[in-house]
Amino acid sequence: MTQSPARARPARSVLAGIAAFGALGAYVLVSSVSLGLWTSLGPGPGLFPFAMGAVLASMSVLWLLQELKRPSAAGEGADGGLVLAVVGSLVLLAALLDLLGFQLGMFLFLMYHLKIRGKRGWLSALLTALAGSVGAFYAFNYGLNVALPVSSIPVLNLIGL
Repeated sequence: MTQSPARARPARSVLAGIAAFGALGAYVLVSSVSLGLWTSLGPGPGLFPFAMGAVLASMSVLWLLQELKRPSAAGEGADGGLVLAVVGSLVLLAALLDLLGFQLGMFLFLMYHLKIRGKRGWLSALLTALAGSVGAFYAFNYGLNVALPVSSIPVLNLIGL
């Protein structure tokens, strides 16, 4: 008598990741409704977070269905140094954002990851960091009308950072 091959099951860590993203999406969805999705003048402050929460929750469901249908192969262990560098730099960026402002803080964050961690060339790192910091600032401030923090240091604030 032959037995059918055991069906592979998704790894617990993958399921935990899916649950975390799904819970975050649900939290963003619920929280954004209280901000107001639509006003008499147009989109409200909660519309963009609501859309992002819906995308995150939907992607979590799709990821779960994909994992249940065909579980992904077990991955190799994460590079602990890289994880520590990313988390540490994000915490530092969050702590210094009000002091340095979005443009300078994000520029330094991107330069660190592109030039030092990623070993990119100077021109590539500089252009990408400028687009990711100054470009994103202007896109959000003037395109989407979402105010990003500016520097609390008077000299930096005077030059528009």
